[in-house]
Amino acid sequence: MGLCGGGDFFEKAKPYIAMICLQFGYAGMNVITKVSLNHGMSHYVLVVYRHAFATISIAPFALFLERKVRPKMTWSTFLQISALALLGPVIDQNFYYAGLKFTGPTFACAMSNILPAMTFVMAVIFRMEKLDLKKVRCRAKVAGTLVTVAGAMMMTLYKGPLMQMAWSSHVHHPHSQGAETPVAAVDPSGREWFMGSLFVIIATLAWASLFILQTHTLKQYSAQLSLTTLICFVGTLQAIVVTFVMEHRPSVWVIGFDMNLLAAAYAGIVTSSVAYYVQGLVIQKTGPVFASAFSPLMMIIVAAMGSFILAEKLYLGGVLGAVLIVMGLYSVLWGKHKENQDKEAEAMDLPVASKTNGVYDDAIIKEIAAAAVGDDSNCKKANGGVKSSSKVHGASAV
Repeated sequence: MGLCGGGDFFEKAKPYIAMICLQFGYAGMNVITKVSLNHGMSHYVLVVYRHAFATISIAPFALFLERKVRPKMTWSTFLQISALALLGPVIDQNFYYAGLKFTGPTFACAMSNILPAMTFVMAVIFRMEKLDLKKVRCRAKVAGTLVTVAGAMMMTLYKGPLMQMAWSSHVHHPHSQGAETPVAAVDPSGREWFMGSLFVIIATLAWASLFILQTHTLKQYSAQLSLTTLICFVGTLQAIVVTFVMEHRPSVWVIGFDMNLLAAAYAGIVTSSVAYYVQGLVIQKTGPVFASAFSPLMMIIVAAMGSFILAEKLYLGGVLGAVLIVMGLYSVLWGKHKENQDKEAEAMDLPVASKTNGVYDDAIIKEIAAAAVGDDSNCKKANGGVKSSSKVHGASAV
């Protein structure tokens, strides 16, 4: 019983573990990409190379592991994959990289924390989430979304006094020997800062739209690895067209064994191929709101990494905003957890209610037991069927 209970707990914890690990992967991408963009790499070219790496890294697994279960490609599915590639690799990535270049890693991550609110609103509009404010869990998700947005806005609008961190006091900005300016040294009142904020908002809207559409596409094309490969491949082709239109210098395509190559390879393998696949699995189990609710964690991780690695400055407003974001995050997760518990309870009650039309009291149990004397084999079969069905419902309700 202990082993079974532990295995059941681990099975339920898988989506949580997967999304937390993804946020660490995304955080590393933000820091490495910022350094690469500061070195002069075009974000259009970075998107192309990123998804080319992603396609190459995941295509062999899709071809081998899903060769027998891959659904047939239809025009409807292909159009949806093309739309996903446009929303994710092209619109989301290009606008986010542009916003990251004009602002900074922590600010860009903080602004992108409107993702849970956008996704929740879109899920309600498309009737993927039921909004019943009479239920506590629904009110918790709404309140958590609002608190998360409030925390992100506090980080953006209220700076407060500078927070002196023990690890950042010994890190010096590289002003000498032709080194670039610090990552966080961006004029917060300049035009670039405003444009960067706008670009991140557009990227986040595209990201939320991808969550919604991906949920629908997975119902028609359930081969997750193949879907990820096709999104990355089609996105690479679309990004090449966009790059040829926006960049007219052949030199922008040149890449060597440097930070630019590391940024493209890391982003492609970790945060595109692996992230798209894991994200698809989590969305299929829990829905789009659960997956997007973890994005605030990325901002907290980036703030810590930016302060430690890039000597990025942290202010009191950022710390207070991070606290609000964590509070909102767990409010959303609590509401989603209660919803999953309700679904699991309903799924386990269905087989029992069907036996006696919802009336299953002690008297009926005694009558059934008395009538079943001498027919132990049938009883064992019936009990085995009930037990197995309850296990199936319990596993599928995770």
